[in-house]
Amino acid sequence: MSGPAHTRVQRHLAAILAADAVGFSRLMARDEEGTLRRIKSLRRKIIEPKVRAHQGRVFKTTGDGFLVEFSSPVEAVRCALEAQEALASQATQECSQALQLRIGINLGDVISEEDGDVYGDGVNVAVRLEQLAEPGSVYISGSVYDQIEGKIGIAFESQGEQQVKNIARPVRVFRRLTTAPAASIGLGVSGRPLALPDRPSIAVMPFSNMSTDPEQEFFADGITEDIITGLAKLRWLFVIARNSTFTYKGKAVDVRQVARDLGVRYILEGSVRASGRRIRITGQLIDASTGKHIWAEKYDRELDDIFAVQDEITENVVATVEPHLYVEEGFRANSKPPDTLDTWGLVVRALALVNKGGRKQNAEAQTLLQRAIEIEPGYARAHAILSWARWWAAFSYWDDRDQGFERALQGAERALAIDPDEPWARIVSGLIRSAAGGHDRAMEELAAAIRLSPSFALAHTMYGLVLLRAGRFDAAIEMTAKALRMSPADSFAGFYNAFHGLALLGARRFAEALPHLRASIAAFSGYPGLYNTLISCCGHLGLLDEAKSYIAYRNQIGPPLTRSVLRNNLKFFAHCEVFVEGLAKAGVPE
Repeated sequence: MSGPAHTRVQRHLAAILAADAVGFSRLMARDEEGTLRRIKSLRRKIIEPKVRAHQGRVFKTTGDGFLVEFSSPVEAVRCALEAQEALASQATQECSQALQLRIGINLGDVISEEDGDVYGDGVNVAVRLEQLAEPGSVYISGSVYDQIEGKIGIAFESQGEQQVKNIARPVRVFRRLTTAPAASIGLGVSGRPLALPDRPSIAVMPFSNMSTDPEQEFFADGITEDIITGLAKLRWLFVIARNSTFTYKGKAVDVRQVARDLGVRYILEGSVRASGRRIRITGQLIDASTGKHIWAEKYDRELDDIFAVQDEITENVVATVEPHLYVEEGFRANSKPPDTLDTWGLVVRALALVNKGGRKQNAEAQTLLQRAIEIEPGYARAHAILSWARWWAAFSYWDDRDQGFERALQGAERALAIDPDEPWARIVSGLIRSAAGGHDRAMEELAAAIRLSPSFALAHTMYGLVLLRAGRFDAAIEMTAKALRMSPADSFAGFYNAFHGLALLGARRFAEALPHLRASIAAFSGYPGLYNTLISCCGHLGLLDEAKSYIAYRNQIGPPLTRSVLRNNLKFFAHCEVFVEGLAKAGVPE
């Protein structure tokens, strides 16, 4: 007799992605309906579109998580990284309400049921990896890593073999921390909240444009910029840089949460309404520790009086925050406004573009600044910002370096001839002299920039860079760390992390440098120079697989990396030897 018929089990190889929302129970206890709404929105707006785009299939959902099947491990990893990046971007918009995911991915044999569910160790390992993962990270098994290596241009860090629950053999584990600037508002690279500074501290939020004409947006931005600039000149006041506060532009925010995010006590917010030749500006100062409004004012003026109003608001804020220090400082805004609002508007628009750091925006900014100079050749700020834009383009290899630096220096010197107190021009002058080995003069220029604007985060970062080049490693580390604290959510934070990491590398503090250098490429993944430092650091730490992955991707986006080229580029700099030594250890050819 024949035995009973058996249904054949359907087995196949699949990449399984497991994810869950961090702190789901805590979030539900705090706001049940709101948390469920955000979970549904996460699935509808981010997860489901990403899964479809990468040919995946969600086969199980729970209250706080989901399981996805992919035929390709490459597509599974790409989907996970894109989802985490989208959530990091959302964190900027929603602050504390944004959700975070842990994600684990495994490639293994699985069993499919008729109802579409999937079982087996291939699934179980993915779930265990997700449980190991940090918030915002992606953990993958060795089987996935072997399939994706060299195919996606993103490095994963080996975590060695891990024993996971209910799995007999240890699992090789690799991780990717997808930290972006937006994901780390209010946190250092270490993940710790920012402490209040030891002096009065303030963040100036972008003033709202209350006009019906969106073209008047530059009025609101310009007033905000100028108030920040005025306050930043005060040595006793800690002022958050504009690039950090402008990440909140156009968003409904809780000022107390913003103050916690940025690590300050006071928040200044306001609005602008322009109608014909009249303008109404409101401002209010809030003590974020209590939520109390401690000063508010409304100004109705002619447009021609806009600069006087800016000075008046700044003076009132200073006087209110710390009256006795106000008296001691003898505050004067002492800004040198242009003769026309047209010139001012062009420079305001250009500065917003420059601060984005991109190639296209930089070119657009240069065009606007050249127009401003044509209208008013004696406006120092226009020359100074143009010199910075030209330096940045040359530094980024978008323009010929020698010619770009020469034109940048000419613009900086022109700005300083008009106004010796122009800090942007001091920065450019110092950087160019530093590149040629003139370190003493460079340090004088950058020190002057900080004296002129003590809360200018960019000046601190670049001063740190010239200190590093001069071999003053400890001072460079201190200065670049200050910049990160002054602007924790800066659009340039990738470069702030890069220069801080470079200073640490110069001091041979490689383990401390590594997370900053990883954060730098997470923020600016398309800039080849940032990979060079990270590759050197990985070489020193023996992270050769990670270095190999970075080298492969970096050579796709820039000219092939060689030690001889870097040695020539760094020949005037004190950190040249340790930098090139790390490249050699990482396997970079001569």
